[in-house]
Amino acid sequence: MAIQVGAAAPDFTLKTQDEKEWKLSDHKGKNVVLLWPPLDWSPTCTKENCRISKEPVLSAPNSVVVGISRDSTWSHKAYKKAEGITHDLLADPMLAVTKQFGMEHPAVPFISHRGTVIVDKNGKVAFVQIQEKTGEERDMAAVQAALKKLG
Repeated sequence: MAIQVGAAAPDFTLKTQDEKEWKLSDHKGKNVVLLWPPLDWSPTCTKENCRISKEPVLSAPNSVVVGISRDSTWSHKAYKKAEGITHDLLADPMLAVTKQFGMEHPAVPFISHRGTVIVDKNGKVAFVQIQEKTGEERDMAAVQAALKKLG
């Protein structure tokens, strides 16, 4: 079950594509958009990540966007470079953070749902979205509206 809106977001530290530690609590004071694309290199994930990087679909003042998947840091690095992705990609190979946020895929337990969680400036979960059909893109309009509401 996905984490609930209003809950305190669990703090976590994961490695970026550049092997740097990325810690959620270091971004307090900003709205953090956590995107769970199931896997690097898949068609829908690539389409979404490229759109986020090339269009201002999730650009908002005081906001940070990151992707989280089970892929390795080296896969993330190659994928980010090849596709021109501008946001950090975080490696969660054992799905520990994915499970903390309730984003593990019940039918395919070695990947995540295509999910989105927005953590507000105070560290509370402000928005949760799960695409039930993994092959379909997430509803970016709903994510944009949630970000706009947070200001």
